[in-house]
Amino acid sequence: MSRFDEYAIPVYRQKEKPSKEKKARRRSRKRRFFYVLLGILLLAILLFIYFQRNVTRVLISISEATMRASTTIAVNDAVYYTLSDDMRYEDLVTITRDEAGEIVAVAANPLKINKIARDTASISQSNLKNLSLNGIPIPLGALTGIEAFAGLGPSIHFRIIPVSSVSCDFSSKFESVGINQTKHSIYLNVIADISIVMPSRTENFAVVTEILVGESIIVGRVPDAYLQSDIFGNKPNLTPD
Repeated sequence: MSRFDEYAIPVYRQKEKPSKEKKARRRSRKRRFFYVLLGILLLAILLFIYFQRNVTRVLISISEATMRASTTIAVNDAVYYTLSDDMRYEDLVTITRDEAGEIVAVAANPLKINKIARDTASISQSNLKNLSLNGIPIPLGALTGIEAFAGLGPSIHFRIIPVSSVSCDFSSKFESVGINQTKHSIYLNVIADISIVMPSRTENFAVVTEILVGESIIVGRVPDAYLQSDIFGNKPNLTPD
């Protein structure tokens, strides 16, 4: 480099302005990108609406049917462990007679009744929780939202964990079976309140299971006070002829 080059004035080139064609192409690319983004957004909205109206309804139906079946299994297993084979009607109910042999009182054994109710509710709750830990199997065809395809395809386990609460109470029924004879039946009622919680909605339903736990034929006239409202204070039942 010569000594004159050191004092040379740099020459700046003016940037070439984009032509109208280039500007048009840029605007066209931005427009296409906007339309593609808008199309994806509309498709997502349509899929969401379709899922809400169809797929969610099928999922709720299958979940409810599955939970009803699971509740029946859980309650039956609990009753199997709670009610022993040697339990008799006399263990649940005490019949008091006067000196003439007439029935003066029909009373339930509160300790035995409360223990059965408490144990059955507790075991049923535990069984129901264990049965629902793996989620609910939903056939792949159910995701189409078409009920005809709801049972088709392999099953996918959805983590739709239901919230359940189990309670028990007793009821009894007096029924005339002959002259001066009354059949007294005692039932254990297991009520399972279940909520299926999903992101879009919550479905609540109850499963009531009635189980006969004791039965006996009472010979003699049962006082009307017991016939008109069973020994557990529930609504009136059939009065013998």
